[in-house]
Amino acid sequence: MAQNIVGDCDWPVVVIGGSAGSLSVVTGILSALPMPLAAKIIVVLHRKNTSDIILLALLSKKTALPVIEVEDKEELQPGHIYLTPPDYHLLIETCNSFSLDSSDRVHYSRPSIDVTFISVAEMFRNKVIGILLSGSNGDGAKGLAYIKRNGGTTLVQNPETAEFPFMPQQAINLNCVDMIINGNEIGNKLVEILGKLSISPES
Repeated sequence: MAQNIVGDCDWPVVVIGGSAGSLSVVTGILSALPMPLAAKIIVVLHRKNTSDIILLALLSKKTALPVIEVEDKEELQPGHIYLTPPDYHLLIETCNSFSLDSSDRVHYSRPSIDVTFISVAEMFRNKVIGILLSGSNGDGAKGLAYIKRNGGTTLVQNPETAEFPFMPQQAINLNCVDMIINGNEIGNKLVEILGKLSISPES
């Protein structure tokens, strides 16, 4: 495997959280990502408790980048998109590995967006770009605030363009949001943000 030209903890990490009404925005974001990609992408969606290969297949069709449903101890690499599996919380164990956790639901959800956002922020701090999308409960708002407090960049879907505005609005109410972006513009904005970072892809 090619060696990273920077340390594992130095790569930007984009963590995207969404629930009801967010899937079309997620696919739009993935479609906008360039290849090669100098970032690690993590997607946390509220899902059914059982395995759903349809979701993985759908996301894979929207990008040429590898899309992987995370297994315990999965390696976290730049240029890959990682999907949280059903019925597990997703945590960052080291700068380059995940762990899965089956503890109690948070906001009635497992996976919980808050749990992953907080774990990512604790490990990667100012390297994190957190994005919170449409959803009908408050999961993700406190996690996004935690990303902000640790020096990360925070975006939410404009509630006016969200099918379920409650989730992004909760983050806005916490005054932790750097940018409020229409759903169909988030992908391009993310590419613009990543383009300003001085990290080169693996060679």
